[in-house]
Amino acid sequence: MELPLTEEDGTFTNISLADDSEYRPRKLSSKVERAPTTMMNADMDAVEAENQVELEEKTRLINQVLELQHTLEDLSARVDAVKEENLKLKSENQVLGQYIENLMSASSVFQTTDTKSKRK
Repeated sequence: MELPLTEEDGTFTNISLADDSEYRPRKLSSKVERAPTTMMNADMDAVEAENQVELEEKTRLINQVLELQHTLEDLSARVDAVKEENLKLKSENQVLGQYIENLMSASSVFQTTDTKSKRK
């Protein structure tokens, strides 16, 4: 930055203000200039860290959902297998029940007796 000093003879005298440490302290100046950059970097780091945490949380939740879906599929398959087994056992019980009734009716040991007629 240069300042004109005289205009008497139509020429200007330029003075360099390169050594302006009296007017503007360099340390304060550099801190002021670096502060926005430092703040931006800190903000960006905070946002990046927050995004990383969110990404990890999303990944954890997705994995948990997938695990629960697989567990649900396994349980559904197990329920279906138990239902089929239950139907088979009911059918077998009906067949066995009918078979036992037929055996009992064919056997004289299991013939129904009229207890009222014997008591009279």
